[in-house]
Amino acid sequence: MKATDELKKEHRGIELMLRVLEAVADRFRRGERVDPAHLQGILEFLSVFVDKCHHGKEEEFLFPALEMAGVPREGGPIGVMLSEHEKGRGLAARLKEAVTGRQPGDAPDTAGAQRIIGEYVALLTQHIAKENMVLFAMADARLDSNKDAELYEAFEKLERERIGVGKHDEFHALLDRLEAAFLK
Repeated sequence: MKATDELKKEHRGIELMLRVLEAVADRFRRGERVDPAHLQGILEFLSVFVDKCHHGKEEEFLFPALEMAGVPREGGPIGVMLSEHEKGRGLAARLKEAVTGRQPGDAPDTAGAQRIIGEYVALLTQHIAKENMVLFAMADARLDSNKDAELYEAFEKLERERIGVGKHDEFHALLDRLEAAFLK
């Protein structure tokens, strides 16, 4: 499997989570309760799977490889992707605060959470499209098979050492549970 194929596969999981987030926002809009355990799982997915794992692979390995292959960071697609990663981190932090409160015992700010979810879903939807259609095509065209294999192994090592063995599978099981709870 190519390194970019692994990232595209992760995008499919992230897109499923975006649909779950939209369903959560709909429940908030209708004044319905959302299980705090579901919210905790969603927040962990955004923090660990999306940011630490997926964005970590891109920022630590793919983007530097593309820079070495002549793709500029500033004024080019890499700079845009990095900026969007930062914006996503900020939105995820705001969402956590909205659903868990600033202080223990605070009521969730469901109206704020709805707005943040809308921004986050819009950001990541267009971000994923740009990566899948533009950035990953550039990587496939500019990186040779040796560099691709090196990237793939670096991705696997990041998961083993920083995310934890089996954690990726746990997140996919979480996605299955959330899909059943919110989308079926």
